[in-house]
Amino acid sequence: MKIYLAFISCFKKNITDVDFFLYQSRIFIITWIAYMGYYLTRNAFAVAKIGMAQDSAVLLTKTQIGNIEAAYLTAYALGQFILGMYGDRLGTRKIVLIGMGFSILFCFLMGLSSIYILFFILFALQGFCQATGWAPLSKNLSYWFSQKERGTIMGIWSTNYTVGGLIAAPFAGFCCEYFSNWRYGFYFPSIALFLIWILFFLFQVNSPEDIKFKKENKEKEQTPNEEKISWHEIFQTIKDPMVITLGVVYFCLKPTRYAILFWGPWYINEKLGTGMAESSLISVCFGVGGFLGVILSGYCSDRYCQSRRIPISIISLSVLAVILYFFDPLVSYQSKTLTILILALIGFFLYAPDSLVSGVAAVDFGSKKGASTSAGFINGCGSLGAILGGSLPGVISEKWGWHCLFVSFALAIVVGIALLLPHWNSLPQKD
Repeated sequence: MKIYLAFISCFKKNITDVDFFLYQSRIFIITWIAYMGYYLTRNAFAVAKIGMAQDSAVLLTKTQIGNIEAAYLTAYALGQFILGMYGDRLGTRKIVLIGMGFSILFCFLMGLSSIYILFFILFALQGFCQATGWAPLSKNLSYWFSQKERGTIMGIWSTNYTVGGLIAAPFAGFCCEYFSNWRYGFYFPSIALFLIWILFFLFQVNSPEDIKFKKENKEKEQTPNEEKISWHEIFQTIKDPMVITLGVVYFCLKPTRYAILFWGPWYINEKLGTGMAESSLISVCFGVGGFLGVILSGYCSDRYCQSRRIPISIISLSVLAVILYFFDPLVSYQSKTLTILILALIGFFLYAPDSLVSGVAAVDFGSKKGASTSAGFINGCGSLGAILGGSLPGVISEKWGWHCLFVSFALAIVVGIALLLPHWNSLPQKD
């Protein structure tokens, strides 16, 4: 470590800057891994349900699966509103360790279950636990990185949920097929997340003040003491017009993302006739495109838009609406190559505004003290929309077909664009 510090110090003005840089890197990495890990237990059901529907001991219908996922999303939305506020009140460390711990437990118990009502209850509890991730972890970053660099940093950091989606579905699918049993799609993700829980416990730090770190370089942004936010300040954050607007926009955006996350493997299986593992691998292309989208959107908002997040969001959403309209007719050609390409494009233009609205913009307009509250509120609104993304595909695809579903999503995106247009040049106050 001393050799590494000496090497880094060649590019820094003093050893204090080196220490802070190392802690920034440490917090960035451990929070990135933590949120990526949440997807292991979140996406297990999306893959395992294919085997569950074929298991004579379970035999879940499409409607029942939709109900289970709606229960998850309802609890997730409720959790975002509540736990986002407590993320500001209690701090990232406590909230994440408790929530991630119970997420591991409930996922493992789902692998032991065979009854519809148990799946319903356990996945709802899983949803509440999942809400301990994004908002508190976003707040953690706000204490370590300044506003002017936050777009780029959070753009890269937001790849955690694209990588999480990339890894979680194939991992669960592989476990299911390797052991020829859908239950292992719950067991092994639980074990993997437990290992991440240990790493988070060992290496996470809430703020520089927790390690009594004081920066000597006055040119850099000073990090204020992490004082407990009052309930009055929490409600002032929620009442902010821009926070409310972003919440409604995210409500319009989230159904598309969750429909593909939850129903992507099923949709591919139905349209192309592929197996569980191949269906999950093809749907992963959605996350590959998203990985690139979140990085470029954050960088471009800092580099070309002077830390304005709205212009990039509007441009991306406009392209996304067009692609969604033509999505199902193109997939109906049953070309795997074409399907992979379209899913990657949807991922790119969906995850770009998704990460900006729910991540960096939420933190920007919520400020450091209210970052978790703001991110929780916006993600809570998005999760209410995601309930539709989890429950409607099963119903609409049976009654009116998949094309009708994706056209509905395109129209919702257009509403989001209309809400953002008046805020093209909006910037938050300096924190």
